[in-house]
Amino acid sequence: MTVESIETEAPATHATAAVETERKPRSLTWLYVTTLVGGIALWAAAAALAQNPLIPTPLDVVTDAWTIILDGTLWEHTAASLLRVLSGFALGVLLAIPAGFLMGWYWLARGLFEPWVQFFRTVPPLALIPLVIVILGIGEPAKIFVIFLASFLSCVLATFQGVRNVDTTLINAARVLGAKDFTIFSRVVVPASLPFIFVGMRVALGASWATLVASELIAAPMGLGRMMQGAAQFLQTDRIVVGIIMIGLLGFVMDRLVLLLERRLTAWQETRA
Repeated sequence: MTVESIETEAPATHATAAVETERKPRSLTWLYVTTLVGGIALWAAAAALAQNPLIPTPLDVVTDAWTIILDGTLWEHTAASLLRVLSGFALGVLLAIPAGFLMGWYWLARGLFEPWVQFFRTVPPLALIPLVIVILGIGEPAKIFVIFLASFLSCVLATFQGVRNVDTTLINAARVLGAKDFTIFSRVVVPASLPFIFVGMRVALGASWATLVASELIAAPMGLGRMMQGAAQFLQTDRIVVGIIMIGLLGFVMDRLVLLLERRLTAWQETRA
């Protein structure tokens, strides 16, 4: 091997290593820990400076959380809320994905459904609670329906947009190769739409948790929203913060699970750190 060949291969090797380094995902764990510790420190400092008994310190929140963990109250409220969110979210996504595909693939379905989707999308689900109570009563179906509506409207538009954004070159190439509509839909449209679908699922998950507290105001015997409402009546701000933290933690964990599923199903995509 000559010196010239070595000098020629060296830049190429460095370039390849640089590309591999850029594609390697960076770990954000230390940033997560840093911002978490910094946020708690700022919270403690603000509570100490405020000298307001209604502003709980981190220690107050931990103490109250430990109390209701030991007596089982926190787990009962968390289980009730988690079941409602999972039920409403699952129903919303399961109906939103096929509806979005139909709207994006068939012009007739788009003409029939899109006006209604766009109409109800501008109406906050919370504004429908009085009507929901009249029609469905104050039981579990009413609470789950409000969460379902929030998740459905968030996910259906993302799925529809995913189908509409599929590169027509891919579809035309599949037709040239003799693929039928079903094959094009299942092998081209669905995989290309997956990133949009998962974005819609993550937005729907956030909408479900955001709607939870309001849905539990409908005479819910248990639930994190109910726990926070009862604590507010007795000025138990530390327990309100416990409920907020539980909702945030559960939402964060569920979002990470959806993100993990997305990475597994869309591993064929090139991603940037």
